[in-house]
Amino acid sequence: MILTKFRIVPIAITASLTFFAANAAAAPQEDDWSDGPIASRCSGLPTHTALRSALLAARNQMNGGFNLDMWATVVNRDGVVCAVAFTGSDRGSQWPGSRVISAQKANTANSFSLPALVLSTANLYSAVQPGGSLFGLQHSNPVDTETAYRGPATDFGQPNDPMVGHRIGGVNVFGGGLALYNSTHTLLGAVGVSGDSSCADHNIAWRTRSSLGLDHVPAGVSGDAHRPDNIVYDITPAPGLQEGVSASGWGHPLCSASAKTIAAGLPATRP
Repeated sequence: MILTKFRIVPIAITASLTFFAANAAAAPQEDDWSDGPIASRCSGLPTHTALRSALLAARNQMNGGFNLDMWATVVNRDGVVCAVAFTGSDRGSQWPGSRVISAQKANTANSFSLPALVLSTANLYSAVQPGGSLFGLQHSNPVDTETAYRGPATDFGQPNDPMVGHRIGGVNVFGGGLALYNSTHTLLGAVGVSGDSSCADHNIAWRTRSSLGLDHVPAGVSGDAHRPDNIVYDITPAPGLQEGVSASGWGHPLCSASAKTIAAGLPATRP
């Protein structure tokens, strides 16, 4: 009996492995979502060509940063990546780490904006600090690293970037992520931009969105009715607090005086 018991264990294990292998093969893979093809899931959002063109035009203006090349990512309302682009001559012309950060910013702006209330990633900085109204938010919804680093690097920033068609996740709490609203005020998703100072990233993202015509945004927290999700510079020094205190609770650190001046004069959002 003992020998018999030991002999049937491998059979049971083999049967179990066969069962799980069969079910794993039958399970739908990430590319087999029932949401439909990527073109339909990204309807109304910019293509790779349109995104790169708008990003390049924005990057080539004075933005109050270091005049660096940039990455940009667009996600749809479900957080699925629709396009990834860069402005440099190749993928190494801008910070490699900013590719995923741009996607993270897009996911954040989409995840925490609503049809009637918009929040940019710049608006979240003070709110997530200790004692802030959204403290801990930055640790929620982590980046899907399998999506972030899948595929050959030669495809990064191309129309077939490996992130396209997949949910990236991630939360970022400094400038560069903006929600996208069309002319019917429908929230379609968001754009994230990274590669320069966080303040310049915001300015470049803003100009990119404006160029794409997807800035019919609703009410926000900036205090500026014409720029509802603009970056807010209202942090003042406070004893014992490295970051200082934001008067509104939505403030962002100042990167440069020129970035602040530029932000105040960014194109007004469309009604």
